[in-house]
Amino acid sequence: MSDTEKEVMAIYRESAPDENKLFWRSHVNHVAWSLLLVVIAFSVWLMIALANAENQRNAYAGKKCEDRMFKGETDMACMKTVHTREHWWEHVGYALMHTKP
Repeated sequence: MSDTEKEVMAIYRESAPDENKLFWRSHVNHVAWSLLLVVIAFSVWLMIALANAENQRNAYAGKKCEDRMFKGETDMACMKTVHTREHWWEHVGYALMHTKP
């Protein structure tokens, strides 16, 4: 191999891509973002469950779903469909502010 060929090969080696940095690596912490997504989804689920429970508690306390046939009993079909406040966040707010019965 001549000197000219060695120089050309050296130039070629210098212009070749660095194989260590050739593949793109993400530096984003996927575990942390996944955990955050799970926590947010769980919080939303808990707020929905809390709003539903407070809605049914308020309907039961206000006697909005009394059974017409059997006095003193609760109509369970009514409990599934009753809306005692205008918005869901009112249920959540009331439940969070009034923790003692």
